[in-house]
Amino acid sequence: MPVYSRADIQFERGQGAYLFDSEGRRYLDFASGIAVTSLGHCHPVLVAALTEQANKLWHTSNLFRITGQEKLAARLTALTFADTVFFTNSGVEAWECGVKLIRKHFYSKGQPEKNRIVVIEGAFHGRTLGAISASKAEKMVKGFGPLLDGFDQVAFGNLNELRAAITPQTAAINIEPILGEGGIKAATVEYMKALRQIADEFGLLLFFDEIQCGVGRTGKLFAHEWAGVTPDVMCVAKAIGGGFPLGACLATEVAASGMIAGTHGSTYGGNPLAMAVGLASLNVISQPDFLENVQVQGKALHAALEGMVARHPAIFAEVRGVGLMLGLRCAESVVNLDVVNALRHRGMLSVGAAENVIRLLPPLIIGEAEIVEAVRILDNTAAELTAAAATLA
Repeated sequence: MPVYSRADIQFERGQGAYLFDSEGRRYLDFASGIAVTSLGHCHPVLVAALTEQANKLWHTSNLFRITGQEKLAARLTALTFADTVFFTNSGVEAWECGVKLIRKHFYSKGQPEKNRIVVIEGAFHGRTLGAISASKAEKMVKGFGPLLDGFDQVAFGNLNELRAAITPQTAAINIEPILGEGGIKAATVEYMKALRQIADEFGLLLFFDEIQCGVGRTGKLFAHEWAGVTPDVMCVAKAIGGGFPLGACLATEVAASGMIAGTHGSTYGGNPLAMAVGLASLNVISQPDFLENVQVQGKALHAALEGMVARHPAIFAEVRGVGLMLGLRCAESVVNLDVVNALRHRGMLSVGAAENVIRLLPPLIIGEAEIVEAVRILDNTAAELTAAAATLA
């Protein structure tokens, strides 16, 4: 179906932070498949884990115990707030599981009227009917009505509006700690702490979407750790599979108390191949030295981008983000996707976002050399665009 606006490039192989197209041209990958290939392309640990599992067993379904699920769930619960995990094939499936879990929690407590969730304007949770009903963005919902009820939207960062939206029917607050598609907007520590306090005050569940910002992207295993708060429910995906389709919904035992046998399921979710890759990916990314290096490289890239923005004020206005989840807001006279296209022509991949932002989501394995190369390409692209604008003027 013609639902994608694809660039006319076919990639044939990848290695580390680079992709190679069918004509042999090399590209510096600062898109990472939209924050997915966090260990870069063809990481030897992931290749070995997948190959070993592929020679053993691919699929049995969840009618039986799956050893890999038990190992990865044990690792995730040991590293996080969670007591229990449900595995999915994608981020939006993990998000949908979280929504169902929240509704079932209150239904099981004899409060079926508590079924509404306060969501954030500009957030992106996926493309299912439920997820677009929460987003309410015109580009995603037009033509797909009627939408599902149950989501009350408030502005990002506005605690007064959030409090005013809470009613006796409210069950939870759902937020991305860093809006990805919404423009790389990071919640402040104070805002995150206030969300936890408000949820506790009103007896609500706090539901974090860390599909894009989680699993090492910010230099912590999960972005909410910077604020020292924990959710009751969290959905993750993208980086946890390193490129293999994998998502997970994590929850406390209390929050998930309504989820018993028969209430939810998935044929493919948590299959042995995904579990092998997920465990290998998590074991690498969760190492303290690895996360510390993400912080170091993130600060270095952020500082270099600040300098680049200062050199090209006609093209770029601001650097946003945390760790290696960074964004460049373009000047008002510049269209972000024009810059994305120009960067691609110069051999660097990036991703657009709302608020005229370019997302820079490199593999978490980058070092000084890749940062220098990225900033050089950005500098040259900005200079080219500035010269072109002057010619037109």
